[in-house]
Amino acid sequence: MTSRPTGLVAILRGVTPGEAVAVAEAIFAAGFDAVEVPYNSPDPLESIRRIRAAGPAERRVGAGTVLTPDDVRRAADAGASLIVSPNTRPDVVAETVRLGLESYPGAATPTEAFVALDAGARAVKLFPSSAVGIDGMRAWASVLPAGTALVPVGGVDAGNLGDWAHAGAAGAGIGTSLYRPGDPPDVVGTRAAELVRIWSAATA
Repeated sequence: MTSRPTGLVAILRGVTPGEAVAVAEAIFAAGFDAVEVPYNSPDPLESIRRIRAAGPAERRVGAGTVLTPDDVRRAADAGASLIVSPNTRPDVVAETVRLGLESYPGAATPTEAFVALDAGARAVKLFPSSAVGIDGMRAWASVLPAGTALVPVGGVDAGNLGDWAHAGAAGAGIGTSLYRPGDPPDVVGTRAAELVRIWSAATA
């Protein structure tokens, strides 16, 4: 457990509305800052609505695999405060910023990262982070504006999370190593607590 922000985002791909609240509550209790329900999950907007309604307003609840400005608006209507994409589309970033939401556009190159920042993003999702690599993230950080939050996603797990943290990542999005469809909340909560422990130790 930690009271400090971790920057860790749980990616609940495949979660159903019926299990979304219990799984999210276990993850938040373990110390994660945010949960994300990707659009390619069953009835994602309903899951977002239920998670949002179940907790305090300041909790960070996001929509993932957001591909269009209309997706942004529908997620906002459901209560999402984070918009996470696998790609860099300036119109998606701009709509996210216009609505006062946090934008996490996916980028695989420095050029894409600069496009995202020019559109108004303040954070960049390194995706897939296994392709960018830790050395790649360090190189990006040397040329991107100071304060740009770099968040690796795709291949981050308990085995390498500490390395990403030591290298300066602002957080991480963690998917299948934390949650797979049907995993019980207590099991997910145990995994989440271990990830928070690793992150906290690496950033202490």
